[in-house]
Amino acid sequence: MENTATFKTWLEDMQLEHPLVIAGPCSAETEEQVLETAHQLKNTDTNVFRAGIWKPRTRPGQFEGVGEKGLKWLQKVKEETGLLVTTEVGTADHVEKALQHDIDILWVGARTTVNPFAVQEIADALKGVDKTVLVKNPVNPDLSLWLGAVERIKNAGISQLGVIHRGFSTYQKTEYRNNPKWQIAIELKKEFPDLPMILDPSHICGRRDTIFDTCQMALDLRYEGLMIETHIDPDNAWSDAMQQITPERLSEITRDLKIRIDNTNEKDYQHKIKAFRKDLDVLDKNLLDLLAHRMGVASKIGKLKHEKNVAILQSDRWAHVLEKMIINGEKNGLSQEFIEKIFKAIHIESISVQQKSK
Repeated sequence: MENTATFKTWLEDMQLEHPLVIAGPCSAETEEQVLETAHQLKNTDTNVFRAGIWKPRTRPGQFEGVGEKGLKWLQKVKEETGLLVTTEVGTADHVEKALQHDIDILWVGARTTVNPFAVQEIADALKGVDKTVLVKNPVNPDLSLWLGAVERIKNAGISQLGVIHRGFSTYQKTEYRNNPKWQIAIELKKEFPDLPMILDPSHICGRRDTIFDTCQMALDLRYEGLMIETHIDPDNAWSDAMQQITPERLSEITRDLKIRIDNTNEKDYQHKIKAFRKDLDVLDKNLLDLLAHRMGVASKIGKLKHEKNVAILQSDRWAHVLEKMIINGEKNGLSQEFIEKIFKAIHIESISVQQKSK
């Protein structure tokens, strides 16, 4: 798949003065709830109204959405507010029903993106259709799988596309419900700069108090839009209550977010940024020299272990080193997540070097 400006035609045609805002409840619950939320959102920066009609749940017995009747409620939202509407589709049948009710934008959810067979069925159902389709990242951190889903939709003849970054599942406890792993989204954006990137802070955060900061991070990274779950009574929502906000709070967030400029020719800025970057270049060179020296020591250790018939992997030693580095790193203002990523990579390379040192 090649990058093309046609990906973002649908977004450019909106002629927005601010990043795209998609808002609405996690789930459509009742007609009254949907319409009241939409009418309140009409007076905000919201451009597209979202509501889940079919909800893929982790375990059976949970609320799985109101089904097809909710699509009629979305039609009423369009008629009464003028907002575009969007919902998630997980099967070819969902696509067919959404098209019958003239849903403007369809999105493929994270649990579906992870399954190429399911994505292909959706792609086949979309052939010959002139709609915008957004693809959420898969639940696991796999850029190829994410791009593969986008490519399947594109190969079906859908030219107006976008992606939604909703974070990635992890077995480790972190401050996020779904770890954003920003680097994966950055790599996608680097490879396909014209493919609109939309942030879903609700699923990344899992709680409403951190949504603003996550949105600001996305705008700082030049994301084109936000999808924020918004409910008239979030505490009593039928699904994902903790991560939804009120329309009033949405207005506060969009008002306070800052949109950064690409660059400035201001002399003081240019002078300082060049000096800082020069410092970084020197530090990066020093880092590489230190890493090369460290691997040289690892090679000597590998030869010694081989001579004495000692196993390369020393789990207790590695656990002690990592624990010590995390403590030292946090003392220097570095996050545990960052330290773990760096030293796990160093450890893997060190094992590889030792294996080769015979």
